Formats: sequence, C-alpha cells, structure tokens
Amino acid sequence: MKLDQNKKNAIAFYKMAYQGNPAKAMQLYGGKEYTQHNPLVANGPQAFIDYFDRMQKEYPKKTIAFVRAIAEDDLVALHTHQVWPDNDEYVTMDFFRFSEDGKIVEHWDSIQQIPKTALNNNTMYK
Repeated sequence: MKLDQNKKNAIAFYKMAYQGNPAKAMQLYGGKEYTQHNPLVANGPQAFIDYFDRMQKEYPKKTIAFVRAIAEDDLVALHTHQVWPDNDEYVTMDFFRFSEDGKIVEHWDSIQQIPKTALNNNTMYK
C-alpha cells in the first residue's frame, strides 16, 4: 500500500510544482531536507521552489503528462511527456526517494528532446 501512496504523492508533488505551485508541493509532500542531483538546481526545499517558480514565469504554457509510475522500496520513477513552447517535446525520467515518514527527500532526473524524425515507428513511451 505504501508503494501506491508514494506513486500518487510523487505525481501530485511534481504536477503541482510543474503547474506553478511548488511551495505548496514542497509543503505537502517534501521533506525538510531535499537533495537534488540535477546540476541546474541547488539542494534544499527553497531551491526547488525557486526553480519551479522561475520555470512557471518563463514557460507558463508548458504541459506535462504522466505516462507511468514505478515504485520499489523507497523510490518512485516517473516517466513523463512534456511539451514546451514552440511545441518542443521532451521525454523525462524522474526518480524520487521517500523518507520513512513518506516525504520526498531526494531527486534525480534525465531529459531527452523528442526528435522530429526517427529511424523506427516506435514512440518513446510505448
């Protein structure tokens, strides 16, 4: 049951931050400590909030769709599809580590722009 709740919380956390309310996301789902492995974001809850506030101001019309969530032990992986200005599309993988009390305390991510053409007919999601 904890794995299902962690998946729901990771999605809610990321969606809320992505759509412009990172302070509330951190308040509801984040831990007091927040270790960040994305080299463009500093450690700590406030750095997370500042990053997503800036992204909301610079790119207010970006969208995100959650393709899948996978949970194991204290980790949740989210596979997402993002659309940014000029219809730039990205596939992302985000990994969140949860503390014993169910708070998100660590994050890793990887992002790849979806090319306009491919050598196969497969999508980056299925």
